[in-house]
Amino acid sequence: MGEGLLHHVELYVSNLEKSESFWGWFLEELGYESYQKWGQGQSWKLGETYLVFVQAENKYLDVPYHRCRAGLNHLAFHASSRERVDEMTTMLKERGINILYENQHPFAGGEDYYAVYFEDPDRIKVEFVAPSS
Repeated sequence: MGEGLLHHVELYVSNLEKSESFWGWFLEELGYESYQKWGQGQSWKLGETYLVFVQAENKYLDVPYHRCRAGLNHLAFHASSRERVDEMTTMLKERGINILYENQHPFAGGEDYYAVYFEDPDRIKVEFVAPSS
């Protein structure tokens, strides 16, 4: 384990079932494995890093998530290649997942930045980015 590497990220979600379906598929596609599961949450792990999704209590669901408020804007994941980004984009579209910045895809991050941007069920932005050329 390297000091400073990310240990885990925990996200509270509005609908655990929808989030488990979305994140389980995506994370397992990237090589994560189911790590922990309990009545109000689920996590997936890759190496020494894991992501946790917990059902938010009803009393906290009155203000929905918005990525432009203070807090998390997005999560970005490495892709192995530009071809992998293209493959993931096709799979996302087949699953009916909203692709962001589609009119600029795959260069929404700039001419030398090859990525697909999309949203989870709570509209948290997710990025899958190829290595620099």
